[in-house]
Amino acid sequence: MNQKIAGIIGIVLLGIVTLFFVVRGKLDYAILTMMALFTLTNASRAKSFKEQGFERESKWMRYLSILFAISFIVVLVLIIF
Repeated sequence: MNQKIAGIIGIVLLGIVTLFFVVRGKLDYAILTMMALFTLTNASRAKSFKEQGFERESKWMRYLSILFAISFIVVLVLIIF
């Protein structure tokens, strides 16, 4: 249960940070945090689907989460260099 609460807190914090960057006009950092947010939400959905017995949907969400994690790394590298 603690892991679930930590995941929810992480998602909420990333949402707040994303909104902060959008309001400040730092769209490159906003995109970076959105990628992290999508990674966490899709990973959470994948776990939820697996617990409910939806194996195919869980696998789809896991792969989508991996795609967003790779996108996060690409955007981070583009921001750094």
